[in-house]
Amino acid sequence: MTGLRQCPLAGVLVADFSRILAGPYATMSLADLGARVVKVERPEVGDDTRAWAPPRSATGSTYFDSVNRNKQSLALDLTDAADRRLAAELVQRADVVIENFRPGTMERYGLGYQEVREANPGVIYASITGFGSGAGADYLGYDFLVQAVGGLMSVSGSADGPPTKAGVALVDVLTGKDAEIGILAALFARQHTGEGARIEVNLLSSLQAALVNQAQAYLGAGVVASRMGNAHPSIAPYQLLECADHPLAIACGNDGQFGALAREIGLPELTTDSRFATNAARVANRTALVHILEAALALDTAQSWTRRLVKVHVPAGPVATIDEGIRFAQSLGLSPTMSVHDSAGNPVASQIRSPITWLPAFEPPSSAPPQLGEHSEALRAWLSDDQQARVNRLPE
Repeated sequence: MTGLRQCPLAGVLVADFSRILAGPYATMSLADLGARVVKVERPEVGDDTRAWAPPRSATGSTYFDSVNRNKQSLALDLTDAADRRLAAELVQRADVVIENFRPGTMERYGLGYQEVREANPGVIYASITGFGSGAGADYLGYDFLVQAVGGLMSVSGSADGPPTKAGVALVDVLTGKDAEIGILAALFARQHTGEGARIEVNLLSSLQAALVNQAQAYLGAGVVASRMGNAHPSIAPYQLLECADHPLAIACGNDGQFGALAREIGLPELTTDSRFATNAARVANRTALVHILEAALALDTAQSWTRRLVKVHVPAGPVATIDEGIRFAQSLGLSPTMSVHDSAGNPVASQIRSPITWLPAFEPPSSAPPQLGEHSEALRAWLSDDQQARVNRLPE
């Protein structure tokens, strides 16, 4: 197709021993860029998220579906000697190995980094844990738990309510992205050095790296943040404000935006009021500011204010449900969804696509999430074939 380039990761083989969310999210992201991902799963059971339902779609658990497109499923019992030999053959051929077992598990099966590196010196071996491979090795890493003990819950929720988790498994997603970044950097470095790498990420560290300003407030100024609902500790107005019908998100990141807001709602005098003239003053007088703003916003609807404020370049918008958010993205021409296809090329489901856009473009893969062991027969034959080992081509 004219103007299309080859997928950036074409030819990269990923041996994926991960399950649940963080690891599968990372490997799906690599698969979206053209890597061939072989997902190793337990026979009869598979990835735990295959059973995390309802809801279900035409292809299975929607939870599993969300992070497992563009992969091949190979069912192997790692407690079985013959299957372990196939797993060992897979990691010897792989460019990337990724796993998120408890520390020591892959070593017990003879698939640890040192063993794999001896047979495959250029391998990039990535491990994802909950709390590291040292003193935290015995802690089970679940997103909800890490949000609690890592500090995120302490700053999420209303000031007079309980600590609250994010509405998605945010820490798993962040950790998956960190793993992907490390893997891509290691693949790039290998082009120059010929050497592989050992990469470790853990949920707790990824969360705390993502606390950004909240963590730095403590480290740099000794300020331990607390729950503030939708308000921001350092910016005002930067929260939900009530209108005539629904709340409106307003995010004034500088004095110019606040001035435009004040003028549009008919209160230009706020920009010269000493209580509100600067961001620091607005933060200090947040309660009074919110009272004044909401009194003015109550004169019109959230949608009407959105149209008016967007025109004067004030960041504003209504609180949307997920379906409304997708339709909003579509209205902007962002094409947030994609179709995935069965082996015959028929579309079977819609999914959220990779958020990365490339120029020049390439045709991204779009295969549906695999059924458990769907590709086992072909992959077992490939891994058992010495001639194919020399060619090192994956079966389609």
